[in-house]
Amino acid sequence: MEEPQGPTVSPGGAEPSATFLPSLEEWARSTAGRLLAELPRRWAHSQGVARKAEDVALALEPADRPMLIAAAWLHDIGYAAVLRKCGLHPLDGARYLAALGVPGRVCGLVAHHSGAASVAALMGLGHQLAEFPDERGPVRDALWYCDLTTSPDGLPVSLRTRTVELCARRGPDDPVVRALADNGAERAGAVRRTESLLCPVLSGQNRDSGHGRRNG
Repeated sequence: MEEPQGPTVSPGGAEPSATFLPSLEEWARSTAGRLLAELPRRWAHSQGVARKAEDVALALEPADRPMLIAAAWLHDIGYAAVLRKCGLHPLDGARYLAALGVPGRVCGLVAHHSGAASVAALMGLGHQLAEFPDERGPVRDALWYCDLTTSPDGLPVSLRTRTVELCARRGPDDPVVRALADNGAERAGAVRRTESLLCPVLSGQNRDSGHGRRNG
């Protein structure tokens, strides 16, 4: 298959003129794989998040699906050493994407994923993060859900398990852990709303596959 090409950006980086081949999602996958190649566990997590996003996207409007899937692939690229500037990975990643002319919705989803605003406030980066729009709605919720229910190794986990692991791995002084006091309820809300959104989709899949039928 032809290697995905980078974006063509108009003067000033205006997003509507950026083109991504063969698709935004494929470009996102290729870009994340390249940037996270030296961070295999982070790449495994990103792959797990993207796999989940591909399933969750079926519950969204068609126009929203590529936004979610692309953001899922790209949400952690700010951990790449080559992109690390301010040290807040959602912001570093979003700035890189914006400079390439990636659609503003994707940049905003990456910038604000999983409660990043609370972390940014603790790090004194709140005003800088506010450069990016914080889209509130089912796509934002879905990205948070996919991230917060996927382990560092890319496996499905509960929000509780993910949070316990996060606290143990990072320690109590890490801004991401400290921010849970402020954004914990919002994170849980995003997971809960997405699970509710998925219920009709899962029920339909069960009916189509014959699961749940009573023996007559």
